[in-house]
Amino acid sequence: MTGREDRVLRRRYAAAFALLACGCGVCFLWSLCSGSVPIAPGEVLGVLLSGGEDSLAAEVLWKIRLPRLLAGMILGGALALSGYLLQVFFHNPIAGPFVLGISSGAKLTVALAMIFLLERAHGAGAVFLIAAAFVGAMLSMGFVLLVARRVRGMSMLIVSGVMIGYICSAVTDFAVTFADDANIVNLHNWSLGTFSGMNWENVRAMAVVTAAVSACVFLLAKPIHAYQLGEAYAESVGVDLRRLRTLLILFSSLLAACVTAFAGPVSFVGIAVPYLMKALLRTSRPLLLIPACLLGGGLCCMICDMIARTVFSPTELSISTVTAAFGAPVVLFMMVRGKRGEG
Repeated sequence: MTGREDRVLRRRYAAAFALLACGCGVCFLWSLCSGSVPIAPGEVLGVLLSGGEDSLAAEVLWKIRLPRLLAGMILGGALALSGYLLQVFFHNPIAGPFVLGISSGAKLTVALAMIFLLERAHGAGAVFLIAAAFVGAMLSMGFVLLVARRVRGMSMLIVSGVMIGYICSAVTDFAVTFADDANIVNLHNWSLGTFSGMNWENVRAMAVVTAAVSACVFLLAKPIHAYQLGEAYAESVGVDLRRLRTLLILFSSLLAACVTAFAGPVSFVGIAVPYLMKALLRTSRPLLLIPACLLGGGLCCMICDMIARTVFSPTELSISTVTAAFGAPVVLFMMVRGKRGEG
């Protein structure tokens, strides 16, 4: 690569990340102003700078919108990064936590924990839910890996993941019938996917988990890049494939579990965002795609959440309804393009 080509690439990457950062900033401010209680941008900035909680605007911002927006950013980035790790593991752009049934497994164990165990787990709410979701995600992931050994082709693997999702949803719906009447509405809303009802304790817990896992994934950037170039090449440069695969499974499942524990199942973000980030950057280098997925996933979920809570206000759509409306066409385009490439 010549010096001129290198400068062109650097400018492209800088422009792409600047676009993502500006998009996140604009969407964040716009979302703070929008809602059933409109707040002027100047008033938003005044409340944020003063830190006061005396007015209605301050109450709405500090107790409702800020935790919700930060949760959307963090969980959106976590979901996109989880999808990217699964795509690396399976060498397939259609892999994702929702499609493979991993989110459904996490949803099942969290629902069971919320119904039967949470009242006994005093003082361990957020950690308890993440742990329960991780168990469900790992169980679903184990089943997916078992199927992957016996079937050939990603299409059968996806069908198996969809079946896992249906089974877990059926068991979840059955379990909800044993919930207290007061909890059924909250469980129903959560099971469809939502960022509402977030608090600062939730934000701190998800931020710690996502930051820790993201840092670990950054440290794996070089082995991941070698793995993308082929297993034989990765082994030739000293990559421990078994250890790398294990870490990819653990980290992707933990990120998906964190999302499901707090927001329920969120569809298609884990597939669509990594694909869009690759198209934006025109590269598959992990050092660039990891932060791009974090930013792109956060931006995507902020936009979808703003649509979900404002378009039909005061009625609020589930976040998965909006993400599916935008993400499903992207996935269909990926599949059609893939078939053309095969032809």
